[in-house]
Amino acid sequence: MLKFLMYLFFLIPLCLLINSWWMIQSLMFMLCFMFMFSMSSMFYWGNLGYLFGSDLISFGLILLSLWISILMMMASESIFRNSYYEKFFLFVVIMLTIMLYCTFGSLSMFSFYLFFEGSLIPTLFLILGWGYQPERLQAGIYLLFYTLLASLPLLVGMLYLYNFLGLLYIPMLMDNLYINNNLFYLCMILAFLVKMPMFLIHLWLPKAHVEAPISGSMILAGVLLKLGGYGLLRVFSVLSGFFMFNYIWISISLIGGIIISLICMRQTDLKSLIAYSSVSHMGIVIGGLMTLNYWGFCGSYILMIGHGLCSSGLFCLTNISYERLGSRSLLINKGLMVFMPSMTMWWFLLSSCNMAAPPSLNLLGEISLLNSLIGWSYLTMYSLIFLSFFSAAYTLYLYSYSQHGMLYSGIYSCSLGYSREYLLLFLHWFPLNLLILNSDIISFWM
Repeated sequence: MLKFLMYLFFLIPLCLLINSWWMIQSLMFMLCFMFMFSMSSMFYWGNLGYLFGSDLISFGLILLSLWISILMMMASESIFRNSYYEKFFLFVVIMLTIMLYCTFGSLSMFSFYLFFEGSLIPTLFLILGWGYQPERLQAGIYLLFYTLLASLPLLVGMLYLYNFLGLLYIPMLMDNLYINNNLFYLCMILAFLVKMPMFLIHLWLPKAHVEAPISGSMILAGVLLKLGGYGLLRVFSVLSGFFMFNYIWISISLIGGIIISLICMRQTDLKSLIAYSSVSHMGIVIGGLMTLNYWGFCGSYILMIGHGLCSSGLFCLTNISYERLGSRSLLINKGLMVFMPSMTMWWFLLSSCNMAAPPSLNLLGEISLLNSLIGWSYLTMYSLIFLSFFSAAYTLYLYSYSQHGMLYSGIYSCSLGYSREYLLLFLHWFPLNLLILNSDIISFWM
């Protein structure tokens, strides 16, 4: 694991001294493929070192982090073209990649906590430095305070666990451990529920997305929300004794998912709509995780990977329209089938993936989560019916309103798009639909 970390560290002087955007991108691609073929065993921990290692859960999420980081650079061409502090931008992206790599690869709960919090700083720089509007300051404060206030109890919970067990080494945390302290349970999961985010504590996410540049939105939707799911997957090895409280979070997440889906139907801002749809999708992930069964764990992991690629691709499409029309409003972004005919296919492909159409990874994840939740209680079936229906409804709303209808009166041209943009969208869509062919490996990590 350290060799890949050193590789990332040596990219830092390269991006600050040599103004070569494409060289950094090519080196990142090379690192991604080297890491992809480094996993020797699918059954337990591999690539072990003193501080870092990876099993299948962290392997998939590290790979997702590296992949999205490369696509962030590819999507942020306007920063390079306008010479808008491009060297510092590359530095921030690489620092964020290092933080995410260390978070997912940590073997100690304490180092996981440090890097979990550390990933917030480069994200804040992205939003404050390259955001669109003055309101980005408020969005940055929201992001900072929501995350930090919920994370401090997590640190206290970890110290309590260390006092109880004498270690915080993730592979040795026991499944049969029973700590009869309800406050400890709340401390351990609250930070991850805010990061996911769960309904009622989700307000920071739409604000951050709307004000963030395309790179910030991609990393937020693609990887940073997955930190919450990853944390829950790890800490539930010591929280299995609190199973009786999980119905609270399942109820909030499923009912909240329906309410958020209805809110999506009222949005006119493209970015805001996709951000709220992320909250809805993460609601079903929280529900599946809280059932603490095999289907739920596998389904939530698959959906996290699928959603990371899908929502990141939708944000890229929004940005492609924004760069040409100067607006994210659905009142102006309509009739795009006439304006950008070849982009309509990509809108359709990624929208269908967002509503979990086959053969996307989202479909596999949602089927597993439906099994998990209905197996846990038949009553969840009613909320899942509405959740699935409204999920398809707001995706169709997004697609039909943006692609069909009269073209906005101020536009009298046709735009085809750059080959870079088609490659960017293909690199989102291809793994999203290819990975389902090898979905049987997901079962190995249990």
